[in-house]
Amino acid sequence: MVERGTVVGTCGRPEGEAVDEVAVTDGLVLRWCGRALPAEDRRLLVSVAEQAAVALQQARLTAQAAEADRLAAGDGMRRALLAAVSHDLRTPLAGIKAASSALRTGGLALSDDDRAELVATVDESADRLTALVDNLLDMSRLQAGAVSPALGPTDLPPVVGRALDWLEDRSRVRCAWPADLPAALADPGLLERVVANLVGNAVRHAPEGPVTVRADALGDRVEVRVADRGPGVPPADRERVFAPFQRLGDAPRGQGVGLGLAVARGLTEAMGGSLTAEDTPGGGLTTVVSLPAAAVPSPVPP
Repeated sequence: MVERGTVVGTCGRPEGEAVDEVAVTDGLVLRWCGRALPAEDRRLLVSVAEQAAVALQQARLTAQAAEADRLAAGDGMRRALLAAVSHDLRTPLAGIKAASSALRTGGLALSDDDRAELVATVDESADRLTALVDNLLDMSRLQAGAVSPALGPTDLPPVVGRALDWLEDRSRVRCAWPADLPAALADPGLLERVVANLVGNAVRHAPEGPVTVRADALGDRVEVRVADRGPGVPPADRERVFAPFQRLGDAPRGQGVGLGLAVARGLTEAMGGSLTAEDTPGGGLTTVVSLPAAAVPSPVPP
């Protein structure tokens, strides 16, 4: 079966052997060579060709739809990224520029407190910019399928400790886990990024009250729970918060581009785990990272 207008060979037919064809669709022609077919065989062959043409058309439509979805998703990501760059990335840059310009201006009479405040502005803005860029790079790696976790037994307390070092103020964060907590099967670097994003999100959206990081064993899994006392998220919106560039409610501009939870879920799933959200008892949101527990080697008999 060939497209109409396509030039084909002679099917390797002997000299003088007939070639016959019949239109299957407006664009496809069934062509065969050999002996002349009786009417019944000809109708059967045409019927089979029509079914093949339908299947071919469906395959083409499916491929076109998938390509359209891919292009639409990429276009949406580009629009969201441009919106983020237009404000959320430019805001810390503007803060750095304004503070550094004030420090460089010789004619301004700045007290030691003023200088310290300007330096703190540069430092905080640079930290915000670094976090935003890190999340954008992580999301691009996830979208490209370029994340390759190095899984191994991972002790959670040291990972949580390194993750908290990313915070400007960790005084509100409380940690708790049992002494016999088993190791998780995870990539320590990726898990650190996950916990840092979850705790940072909790601190940012729950400006008052403690943020608790708990770790527990549950069967053959190890869970890390980050609980806040903020406004929480309605059940209908809990999946949306894990989509890129989503900021629910009246989150002010400059509070991130809505990538932290999306990156955290992507990295968690890349390690074979899951990330979900649930209510904090008494009010607030709890994000739950569930990872396989690392296998404990059997003792070697004497």
